[in-house]
Amino acid sequence: MLPAHEELVARLEQAGVLARHWRTAFERVERHRFLPDRITGPDGGAVDRSRDPDHWLELAYADIPIVTQVDDGAENGPGYPTSSASQPTIVADMLRRLDVFPGMRVLEIGTGTGYNAALLSQLLGDAAVTSVEIDADLAETARTRLREAGFGTFVVTGDGTLGCPSRAPFDRVIGTAAVQRVPYPWIEQTRPGGRILTPWGNAFHNGVLADLTVGPDATARGRFGGDAAFMWVRGQRVPRRVVETFVRPEEQAFESTRTELHPYEPIGDFDASFAIGLRMPTVLNRVEFSEDDGQRYTVYLVDPETASWASWRIEPEHRETGHEVRQHGPRELFTELESAYRWWRERGRPVHTRFGLTVSAERQSVRLDDESDVVTWTGT
Repeated sequence: MLPAHEELVARLEQAGVLARHWRTAFERVERHRFLPDRITGPDGGAVDRSRDPDHWLELAYADIPIVTQVDDGAENGPGYPTSSASQPTIVADMLRRLDVFPGMRVLEIGTGTGYNAALLSQLLGDAAVTSVEIDADLAETARTRLREAGFGTFVVTGDGTLGCPSRAPFDRVIGTAAVQRVPYPWIEQTRPGGRILTPWGNAFHNGVLADLTVGPDATARGRFGGDAAFMWVRGQRVPRRVVETFVRPEEQAFESTRTELHPYEPIGDFDASFAIGLRMPTVLNRVEFSEDDGQRYTVYLVDPETASWASWRIEPEHRETGHEVRQHGPRELFTELESAYRWWRERGRPVHTRFGLTVSAERQSVRLDDESDVVTWTGT
C-alpha cells in the first residue's frame, strides 16, 4: 500500500468505524484510483494532479469529502456540488452498519466515483453487487475506473429511486444520497429480513441514517442513527437560493417582534434540530453572516410552498433586549419553530435515536419510541 493509503486505513481503525471483516477490502481498494485529476481541497482551492501530484495524493487519502461534480456537470453554472467522494470515515461507518457479509446481494443507490461499489465488490464479489447511477457521465466514468481497478461491478444508468427490479431480490440496499421519502421500490426489491440503510432528512435538517428492516408484510421499520449530511437524490432535492428568491423585506409586509431565544438552542443542538425538522419538514433554515467576526448574523426560515419567511437577527449588543424577529406570509415560521422546540423539550429532549421510521406502500411515518406515538407522516 501507499504510505498515505496505509495511514488512512489506520485512522479508520482508530476511529472504530472499520469492521474487522472490511479491513482487507479497504486495504486492497485504492481510493485515489476513483478520483478525478482535479479535486478541491478543504480550503476550497483546486489541486491538479499533474501540477502537484504529492498534494493531490495527500488529499486523496485525507479523511475529507471531495466534490467530484458541480451543477450536474453543466458548464458555467453557479457551482452547486452535485456529486462527491464521501468522507472515508462515513464510508466505513455505513458499510459497518450495513452488516453485510459474503453470500449476500447488495443494491447500491448512487455509484458516484465507484469507490464504494469497489469496496462492496471486493468483499462480496462482482456478481453480488448492483450499483445505480442517474448521471450517465458519472456512470460511465465509474465503470471505467472500476474496470481499470480490476472490478466488473454491474453499474446501471438510471433513476436509483426505482431500484433495479431485473436484479432483485437483494439482501441489502445502501443509499449514498439522501432521501426525504424512502422509495417503496427499494422495499419491494428487498428480501423479507433484508435491510435498507440510507441517509434521510428534510429541508430543515439533513441528516441522519435510516436503518430499516423489511418485514414479511412488505413494510420496512427501523430507527435513525448517525450524523451524516449527504447530497439529495435528484428527484427529492430541496430548493436552492431560497433567501434570494423569497426574502425581500424592502417590498414585503412583515411583523416584527423580539425574542430571547438564541439559535444555538433549537438549531445548534443536533437532536433539537432533527425533532423540529419533523414538525417543519418543508422549511429551510439558512445563516448569513454580516461581519467577519462571526458575531452578527441572520438566521432565515423559508417555506417555498407558501412563500413564507422569517428572519432572526443576532447581534451581541442586543442580548439583554432580545433579538429581532421578522415574519412574512401565511405561515408564522418563527412562531412554529418556537412551538416545535417547546414540544421537543416537553417530551424530555429525546435524542434522534429514539425516533423510528415505518415505510409501507401507502405512507411513511415517523414515531417516537413506539408505533403508537406517530410524530409525522406523509403518503409515499
